[in-house]
Amino acid sequence: MSNNQPPAAFGFSRLPGWALSLVIFGSLYLFLVGIGAMGAGFKLEGKGIAEQLIGTEAHPFVALFIGIFATTLVQSSSTTTSIIVGLVAAEALPVKAAIFMVMGANIGTTVTNTVVSLGHITRSNEFKRAFAAATVHDFFNIIVLAVIFPLELYTGFLSSLSRDATEIFAGVGGLEIASPIKIVTKPAINVVQSIAMDNGIATVILGILMTFAMLFCLVKALRCLLVSKLENLFDKTLFKTPYRGLALGVFMTVLVQSSSITTSVLVPLVGAGILTIRQIFPVTLGANIGTTITPVLASLAAVANADDPAVAMVAITVAFDHVLFNILGVILIWPFRELPIYIANKFADLAMWNRLIPLIYIIVVFYVLPLVIIMLGS
Repeated sequence: MSNNQPPAAFGFSRLPGWALSLVIFGSLYLFLVGIGAMGAGFKLEGKGIAEQLIGTEAHPFVALFIGIFATTLVQSSSTTTSIIVGLVAAEALPVKAAIFMVMGANIGTTVTNTVVSLGHITRSNEFKRAFAAATVHDFFNIIVLAVIFPLELYTGFLSSLSRDATEIFAGVGGLEIASPIKIVTKPAINVVQSIAMDNGIATVILGILMTFAMLFCLVKALRCLLVSKLENLFDKTLFKTPYRGLALGVFMTVLVQSSSITTSVLVPLVGAGILTIRQIFPVTLGANIGTTITPVLASLAAVANADDPAVAMVAITVAFDHVLFNILGVILIWPFRELPIYIANKFADLAMWNRLIPLIYIIVVFYVLPLVIIMLGS
């Protein structure tokens, strides 16, 4: 082992397998707690603003950026789309605006794993891989949006398909799926919030610090263990084919009810060189589909609890817009999936040229640009 080996990796390499496994699971748990704390902090600060924004009737283009900005505030497309569904069911938001807000939510949710990739920023090759793995989700969503947004705007084809799908679920009551990840991390997230005295900004800062610290430990420990023990599990089983990766992404995201968690866990694996961007990209696509389960369940619950179920059925249409948008996006891009991978790799090369570019990208694309467009459109 070379003398310039990072101390953390050097220490982990001396641990027995069982101890290394404990370090990995402990780091992963606290990593997820950190991500959860970030989301909780953003919700403390931004959920009220997000709800006010979403309740605003707007031009489809402005509605799109309301969806992006609202989702960056709450760090969850599932939360945003569930709010949208609830407002539509209560007749507080027009269906037309809601559809384009849901499209924007798809882009806004990718900010979490992009922020996570910054935890690798001091380690050049690691950061290049991690940043490409994070932004490939962004570029996939942007390409899909560039195709489907104008088609929906001028033809309304997505709404028509959603209305047809809604009829199948007429009379279905509310359902609920518990997320095991949320159940096991919630107590620790509450502790972080208590330490931050329920201050949203302080909770976000603590969440980021925890995420980055655990990211460092996780990458070093995984690198020590996976090289010798779990490489075959990834290469020959879970990520053996793109279709298997797609199914894994759907399953994982339905289980945890958060595409942000699914994609954020993949970023350090690519950063560590354990997986490649081509291996995780199908999982990302599957995560896009899996995350739609939450608003669908919310819409079914809205119908079950509504005074006028006929009116609330419109909420299911909006939820199915989200489902069909993501499924059609995967079908559209699947034959050309090298394109977002190529763009993400080139953008990572640019980020290596100047490390301020990723920070500028996050601030401008996810916050400044949406806010400016919303203000101009109001």
